[in-house]
Amino acid sequence: MAKKPRTPAPPRPVQAPKRRDTPRTPRTGPSFDRRWVIGGVVAVAVIVAVVLAVVLTRGGSSSSTNGGYTDKVNFAALPNLHSGPPPWDNGDAFLESRLPLVNLTALGQEQLAFHIHQHLDLYVNGKKVVVPAGVGFTPDGKVTELHTHDSTGLLHVESPVDRPYSLGQFFGEWGVRLSGNRIGDSRGKVDWWVDGKKRPGNPALLELKPHQEIVVVLGTPPTALPRSYKFPPGT
Repeated sequence: MAKKPRTPAPPRPVQAPKRRDTPRTPRTGPSFDRRWVIGGVVAVAVIVAVVLAVVLTRGGSSSSTNGGYTDKVNFAALPNLHSGPPPWDNGDAFLESRLPLVNLTALGQEQLAFHIHQHLDLYVNGKKVVVPAGVGFTPDGKVTELHTHDSTGLLHVESPVDRPYSLGQFFGEWGVRLSGNRIGDSRGKVDWWVDGKKRPGNPALLELKPHQEIVVVLGTPPTALPRSYKFPPGT
């Protein structure tokens, strides 16, 4: 008797891959927050750098030892400066051509809204130099904010506005070069003092303040260095 053929087993159903129905939760952990923190730190660092740059730039343009004055006179640009050794006249012949370059103005009369005085002793190569009367006066009688009335070395700051003035402006309108290594045509180390205290750097940058006794020396200083000055009453 013949055998019946076997009926093949039905194929097993292929199981479809399981789908994840639950969406992934976005990462909001420490790494996400850290980016905000890093961004904030960078922003603060940039702000601090900008502020420091501004402060240091302002500070770099002046000298704290010289009173913080920043309007430096470019003596190389001034016309008709005095040549030769002192004494020098008051420089009035060429004053008006120098005024725009030293930031001073020829006024019709003295202005007393800002009114202070200083005294200047100047020595070049062991000799005292006379600071002449009439520095800051034009030939037609106008007067700048910074001038002298006599030859005592008394400087007058008489201005319509309260603003800084420098020793360099005075020498500039006078027509006499001044720096840390030069007075007029004489070259060498320039030493200087204010109220008996020696100062470093360029004396032209000194900001003028009330009742300063200013001593500027190229060469041998005097045996008795002036430390103060008896200002006239009312000055």
